Amino acid sequence: MLTNLVAALCLALPPASVPVPPRDLTPAQVDTFVERYREATGLPGAAVAITKGTRIVHTAGYGHSAAGNPVTADTPMAVASVSKSFTSLAVLRLADQGRVRLDEPVRAYLPEFTMADPRAAKITVRQLLNQTSGMADSAFREKSLPQPDTLRGAVARLRTARLAAAPGTTFSYHNTNYQVAARLVEVVSGEPFARHLRRHVFAPLGMSRSTTIDTDRDLPADARGHLYVLGRAIALPEPTAFGNGSGGVLSTANDLARWLIAQHSGTLLSAGARRELRTPSPQDDSYALGWNLDKTSRGTPVVEHGGDLFTSTAYQLLMPESGYGIAVMANTGMAFSDADALMDGLVAMIEGGTPPAPSSWPAFGIDLLFVLLTLVSAGLAVRGAARSRRWAARRTGWQRLWLVPLLVPLGLCAASRPIFGVLSRGGDIMWVQLVYLYPTFMLWLVTAAAAGVIVVAARLLMILRSPRS
Repeated sequence: MLTNLVAALCLALPPASVPVPPRDLTPAQVDTFVERYREATGLPGAAVAITKGTRIVHTAGYGHSAAGNPVTADTPMAVASVSKSFTSLAVLRLADQGRVRLDEPVRAYLPEFTMADPRAAKITVRQLLNQTSGMADSAFREKSLPQPDTLRGAVARLRTARLAAAPGTTFSYHNTNYQVAARLVEVVSGEPFARHLRRHVFAPLGMSRSTTIDTDRDLPADARGHLYVLGRAIALPEPTAFGNGSGGVLSTANDLARWLIAQHSGTLLSAGARRELRTPSPQDDSYALGWNLDKTSRGTPVVEHGGDLFTSTAYQLLMPESGYGIAVMANTGMAFSDADALMDGLVAMIEGGTPPAPSSWPAFGIDLLFVLLTLVSAGLAVRGAARSRRWAARRTGWQRLWLVPLLVPLGLCAASRPIFGVLSRGGDIMWVQLVYLYPTFMLWLVTAAAAGVIVVAARLLMILRSPRS
């Protein structure tokens, strides 16, 4: 009786979810998905590489570059922080050769690496690569300080910097870690970092169109990107920044396909070095040496790393269980996450699901709201300045303190960077980079600040001219 009851209950329960095995993607499916995404969002250009095991499934470019040229599978584009995986590989190769030990202090190989904080002497090579060195934006404003031109300069400017935490105690994603690591490669190998990557990473893998650059000034025209404003993509130069070692690699879909295959086959590294590459720190169990360890929404283990510039984004992802590798580059900035969205859709397709339908309407609506607010603010400024004589005649004494609220937008404008730092838990940013992140909001804020100053100045002038004053 009891057995029958249990059996009946089991039959009544919904079946347990069974993971859907990865399915093979066809080039036509990929092309259709990417083109539909571009049509829905207005994404100007993208490039995609998909591999399985040691086989290239598909490489393609879509749309156009910021220079107006067609994006192809051979168009070099910025991969931003995906570059950290290349820097890490370069360091691990030196470790394989016995020229570097991961748990030795950085200064053993790079004596020029000095900081104002004596604890920096204990920072190890591994701690640079797994982002536990103790360096952080909250202690060293790497983005808003004057930018260096070389890796030597990136290390030299640390001489007055302090640590945010003791080495090896806290994870903090900080680009300077990888700039120091790249400079270490230069010094130990005796050759510039760009040449080292070309000779020892790109050339052996057949990545003939890949390189690494120092600053935004080195970006070729086709590797520049866009911002969306009112649903339209506008080509803009990347804000001033130094990125070699941490975000300077330029690559193509065809080259990244070779890179993904190398990650599957283990080319260039020993088995022990490959294990190190994907071993996270005790301080953060998801970040290894230039790679993130994660799972998709369906629980599939993945090894990945994203990259964000203010005008372009990139993403790479490996699915060890199925052997799939995917790389995506999009020429729109981090505020829009197009590379991430494309990656999510491609992974969903591989896992047997349906990618979510993209839409640009929420962003368009927000942009439209702030543009309208900008026009209203400008109109109120004209009206307030034109009626300043009447306002001054009607208000006396403490009533004139009503001028103070008009300066609130100016205060918010001046405090926007510190406010961003608080909201991002210590993140550093330049003021112009805020404009790239929130273009229409910042347009309204600057207009409102200017409007407030104009009205206050006009009314104060009328007060001073008033006979009562």
